[in-house]
Amino acid sequence: MAAVKPNRWWHGLVLGVAGLYFGAPLVASLVFSIDIPGQGVTAQAYTGILDAPGFLDSLWLSLLLAASTIVLVLALTVPAMVAARLRPGRLGSVLEVVCTLPLVVPPIAFVAGIGSILRLGPDRLSETPLYQTFLAVQDERFPIALVLSYTILALPFVYRSLDAGLRTLDVVTLTEAARNCGASPWQVLRRVLLPNLRSSLASAAFLTLALVLGEYTIARILTFETFPVWIVKISGSEARLSVAVSLLSLLITWLLLLALSSAGTKTTTSEE
Repeated sequence: MAAVKPNRWWHGLVLGVAGLYFGAPLVASLVFSIDIPGQGVTAQAYTGILDAPGFLDSLWLSLLLAASTIVLVLALTVPAMVAARLRPGRLGSVLEVVCTLPLVVPPIAFVAGIGSILRLGPDRLSETPLYQTFLAVQDERFPIALVLSYTILALPFVYRSLDAGLRTLDVVTLTEAARNCGASPWQVLRRVLLPNLRSSLASAAFLTLALVLGEYTIARILTFETFPVWIVKISGSEARLSVAVSLLSLLITWLLLLALSSAGTKTTTSEE
């Protein structure tokens, strides 16, 4: 007797509703950006993107901030989490609490605290060597203050991604085997552990990139013109241009995320 195939029509229904939910706003935005009343369909909003003042500078700044945040947050979390695996105890619990703490702090309170600290430079430290440091971290060309802020915001997502990868590895056994072969701690991390964590590293970089490219509140309150801040800035005078740039930013973000995801998948497949 032939087995009865389950009726899975609802799978298509769920996918259709999800596609409509995410696709309808994008289609509406595209139509708004190219359909000008009285002129018909035109690509003027897209052809003028590169000539828009501040576009390339703000985009480059956001990409630079994203790359710097990814490097810094991974440099901080990977060695700490590996050390917690090699020495089980309270270190792992403390590390988990510290990395997930940004989730319970409201972003507006977080940025208010950062702003108060940065204002201490001109007010209280003008006659000390730290004054120049406060000015350097607020340099508009590369605001280190934003990198540090984004690193803190990205900690919970990076921690969970790396924790999922480390749970699949026997870190103690791999480390002891490599050390018995004469490898230094740096060689163990670089040649043994990191290659096995590339999928998790790609996922962590994926989430951090999405966070930085979409963050508006902190950059706006601290008066730095990142890409999201620039889009909102021009929306008052160039509505169609801002919508076109928003769609372009979504495309850029998707391509970058796809590249990171593909890199992690290809690496995992080749290792298998």
